[in-house]
Amino acid sequence: MTHLIPPGAREHHISTGAGRLRVLHARPDVPPPTPHPSPLVLIHGGGTDNAAISWYRLIEPLSAEREVWAPDLPGFGGSIDAPPAGGPRELARVVAEAMTALGVTRAVVAGVSMGGDVALNLALEHPHRVAGLILVAPGGLVPIFRNRIAHFGAWAAAQAPDWLLRPATRFANRFSGTAVRALVKDPATLPPEVVAEFVREARKPGAGLGYARYNQATLGRHGMRNDLTGRVHEISAPTLIFHGENDPIVDPAGSRHAADRLPHARLVTVPDCGHWAQLEAHDRFLTDTRAFLDQLA
Repeated sequence: MTHLIPPGAREHHISTGAGRLRVLHARPDVPPPTPHPSPLVLIHGGGTDNAAISWYRLIEPLSAEREVWAPDLPGFGGSIDAPPAGGPRELARVVAEAMTALGVTRAVVAGVSMGGDVALNLALEHPHRVAGLILVAPGGLVPIFRNRIAHFGAWAAAQAPDWLLRPATRFANRFSGTAVRALVKDPATLPPEVVAEFVREARKPGAGLGYARYNQATLGRHGMRNDLTGRVHEISAPTLIFHGENDPIVDPAGSRHAADRLPHARLVTVPDCGHWAQLEAHDRFLTDTRAFLDQLA
């Protein structure tokens, strides 16, 4: 099956304990100086997201000075045939194993939404693997989803057995084009290729099951099981948090609280910007990310 390939990237596949995973890869045209800067590992978000969607506009410019790797997590994108891994800690272990398979011992790790939650868990459970963190509207930093009523509804939906969950997900995915535009403040900021890929992904058999397993692992009856606010002070890696002020999915308050607790963090909030800040505010994100990477170097 044909998948979207971002400009400058090439598609690879690796074998891991979690299954066969697709990985996008890009490297500088000119060999980087010695010592080489830490590579970048990019982790996509949830829903029917994948590495090509989340990082479509960024792999090529970010690979101008360092190597970039972007895996599709089990149950997503080109890795949809791999069994879903579960919650953020399990997904962080998959990323660590993928890094080992790729020969990446230590990297700057970037994650968007669910991928930010995975990146935070990677930094907590495998700190020697993380040279720096770039978190875009990260999950894992709020005690409750929106409000008590919305949270209970999301929790109840996540408890559905697979015989009900699968057809319900297929039905919901019919409206993926509308849903993806609702994530952002201005849909015109999204590349048409990204919207088309998101819709194609939603139509695949098994689409959304990987995210369903993540939700089952993280949504408790009365609160979020993955709230890391009380642990982020343990993360010593320099961190950039980038969050749209009009995010309808992940409350920016979680990013603000985390930035206050992280020992080495910088928070950037972007006005008139929704959930996919790295796509909506592409130029601003690229400028701030390059400055962050330069400081690390």
